[in-house]
Amino acid sequence: MYLFVQPGRTRSWIQRLLIRGRRRELGLGSVALVPLAEAREKALANRKLARQGGDPLAEKRRAEGIPTFTDAWRVLEQKRAGWRGPRHSQEWISSLRRFAFPRIGKVPVSEVTSADLLEILTPLWHRKVATAKRVRQRLRAVLEWAVAMEYRIDNPCDRIGPVPGPQQDVTEHMQAVPHREAARVIRRVRASAALPAAKLALEFLVLTAARWGEVRWAEWKEIDRSGRVWTVPARRAKTNRRQQVPLCDRALEILDAAEALEGEAGPLVFTHGGGKPFHDSVLRRLLRDLGVAAVPHGFRSTFRDWAGEETTIPRCSVYCVPEISPKVL
Repeated sequence: MYLFVQPGRTRSWIQRLLIRGRRRELGLGSVALVPLAEAREKALANRKLARQGGDPLAEKRRAEGIPTFTDAWRVLEQKRAGWRGPRHSQEWISSLRRFAFPRIGKVPVSEVTSADLLEILTPLWHRKVATAKRVRQRLRAVLEWAVAMEYRIDNPCDRIGPVPGPQQDVTEHMQAVPHREAARVIRRVRASAALPAAKLALEFLVLTAARWGEVRWAEWKEIDRSGRVWTVPARRAKTNRRQQVPLCDRALEILDAAEALEGEAGPLVFTHGGGKPFHDSVLRRLLRDLGVAAVPHGFRSTFRDWAGEETTIPRCSVYCVPEISPKVL
């Protein structure tokens, strides 16, 4: 232990200590507030804790103020850069607000127990399997951050193990229409009172067998009309690989119509005016309002069925061969 005198004559007690094989310095307080005898007592307590394998620095950090679980979800900020868009972060925090915060939001992260986590997860475990898995993953991420910050020494998610029991994870396929009904659905969409750009976007989605997120954020610079190809960049593709989507004659006509609606209002192909992107649920609402028992993503299944029954193209290449662009419409 030694006395550290700063240039402004401020003096404080400092202890040098070997903690888990690393030489560290611990502040014991100002001379004006901590007498020598008290500083020696603190230094002795730190030495004893270090010899027992503890970490006086971590203990001091915990004593100075441990964040609550609500505060600790700041881990989200560290993960955000690796996510594709704002929707992921919104889902991340909304699930915690709905299921975790009411139970452990005000609890310090050091005090969260496996019993707390079981109380959160048990009502979801068998009733909402996918939601339970996502919530558990996010709980674990927050508590792993707490471990890394030395607010606690373990992650209670690791102790849950098989306690909730096996989940009956039944795969639920997206609602889709038979491929022989696709043309009828598109005719109903064309005749509807929906926004012209929304109707074009849905038909383009069906013809390209693309995901709505890919169509929704499609940009003009990605379209090669002479080559009849739409190149989806890796950052927007689910596979994290650039995808080249063939464009049939009708798809090119849709692009011409979309351009006539918006002109050069912005980089996006399909918007609801002024270059503004569509809301994520616009196509789902359109189909629901028309009484169509399907979701936008289900048309990928429709396309797959058509390719399997009406073409001889191998399953692995059905989305990348221009010659088999769907002619069912």
